[in-house]
Amino acid sequence: MFEIIDFSKKYEGASKYSAYKINLKVNDGEVCGLVGSNGAGKSTLIKSMTGILPYSEGTVIINGYDLRKQPVKAKKNIGYVPDDHTVYDKLTGREYVNLMGSMYGVKKQRKRAILDALATRFNLTHALDDQISSYSHGMKQKICIIGAMIHNPKVWVLDEPMVGLDPQTMAEVMKLIREHAARGNSVVFSSHNLDVVRRVCDKIAFIVQGRLVSVIDAATARNPAFDLDAYFMELNGKWNRY
Repeated sequence: MFEIIDFSKKYEGASKYSAYKINLKVNDGEVCGLVGSNGAGKSTLIKSMTGILPYSEGTVIINGYDLRKQPVKAKKNIGYVPDDHTVYDKLTGREYVNLMGSMYGVKKQRKRAILDALATRFNLTHALDDQISSYSHGMKQKICIIGAMIHNPKVWVLDEPMVGLDPQTMAEVMKLIREHAARGNSVVFSSHNLDVVRRVCDKIAFIVQGRLVSVIDAATARNPAFDLDAYFMELNGKWNRY
């Protein structure tokens, strides 16, 4: 379970909040999509809820742990895929995933099993012993996803995970997201691709100028009579005036 309560974030020297009074709960077994224009505050929210950015207003709960009061326990329950596929370029893919697994205390046999299974799904087995510096953008994204899944996190957080992926890999990532939620975990991911969000999510949260302005459920988003793109544009037009 993931929950943020009255969360606000203002960068030093800034006159406006990048995120303001956000309340959002994602239950076990749920997938939540964060939707917003560039600069809306999605990445600020994601980096704060994973402990990368400090915050002083509000509360972030990760699987029952307060991120500010119990940061180590909270972070052990998070798997994070960044939007810039940040990895250790001088390591091989296998070394990187093994390092991530070791940081979370995953046993050697389990690390090998998960790595082999996901590398096969993502057609990456042939490159596991190559340096990551030789990887393409899409391959780096794949190894980030594998590294974030190696400890079976209770809360899986992905920032624009589909960027740079081919259609087959995108389909596999979508399946993996749904499978992870089906095992009783929570998934939060940001995306500009409304079709992906519509197909994968149980709920969709819309952020405009740092504010959570609407949350709709999957049934609404998938209703043929509901135009998700038009709704998104309407929200942006309304709230960008404030």
